[in-house]
Amino acid sequence: MLKLNSIKSDKIWGYELWIASTHPNGCQQEFKNFCGGEYPLLIKVIQANDTLSIQVHPDDDWAVKLEGEGNRGKTECWYVLDAAPDAKLVYGIKEGYSNEVLAKAITENNLEQYLEFVNVKPGDFVYIPAGTVHAIGGGLRLMETQQSCDLTYRLYDWGRGREVHIEKGLAVIKREEMQPVAPFPGDFDCKYFSLERIDVKGGWSMYCSGDAGEPSDVQLLYVLSEDKAVIRTSEEKIGQKILAEEIYAVKPGEKITVEGRASIMRIRAKKVD
Repeated sequence: MLKLNSIKSDKIWGYELWIASTHPNGCQQEFKNFCGGEYPLLIKVIQANDTLSIQVHPDDDWAVKLEGEGNRGKTECWYVLDAAPDAKLVYGIKEGYSNEVLAKAITENNLEQYLEFVNVKPGDFVYIPAGTVHAIGGGLRLMETQQSCDLTYRLYDWGRGREVHIEKGLAVIKREEMQPVAPFPGDFDCKYFSLERIDVKGGWSMYCSGDAGEPSDVQLLYVLSEDKAVIRTSEEKIGQKILAEEIYAVKPGEKITVEGRASIMRIRAKKVD
């Protein structure tokens, strides 16, 4: 078991903590060594004090087509950790508008009228498959689980003057039915990862199965909240105290026990051909 130390990146809108990463743009070398190679997911905590740009990420095919071999797309999801009373997300675009209409709106700085805004609260869950137009609003703190990818096409930046990627961004948009934003149901599964919330009341144990030489078989335990809880391996008699927003990596073959009261998000990567 390995407790991970985050990498902080300050932004004009707040900051990101890369809490589990082997990506070259923010690699936790100790975690990479623990995994035995590149881990296919990237886990972040995002603190948005102001609204992020309107953006979209390519899927795997578009990532290769636009950026070259070796690139992967970015499907992601958000778990809302904290939210101001009026906090909102941009979650998709309104139906019936062509790329030409959207491109004109971007150049004229009035894209807002074509966006779908959604109110969110702590505990809500948002699934964002690649190709979804989205943005995090100010007053939000999120845990983000995503493919290990740092490709973002910025469509609109609220007049802040940063570079936008209109042609690439519009090309990769997918107009598909959105999953409703709702409180996290307890578990979630998609092509690239699965999440499971465990509410520990007294004690809980897990065994990490899989191939010890396969990075994607490493599992992650993210602490959502705790009340005098400790974590330990089967080889340890005394556990170590855990704190909210800490994250632990667990290797195949390890058995982990949490004692006390805590809510933990268990994150598992999927093998993708």
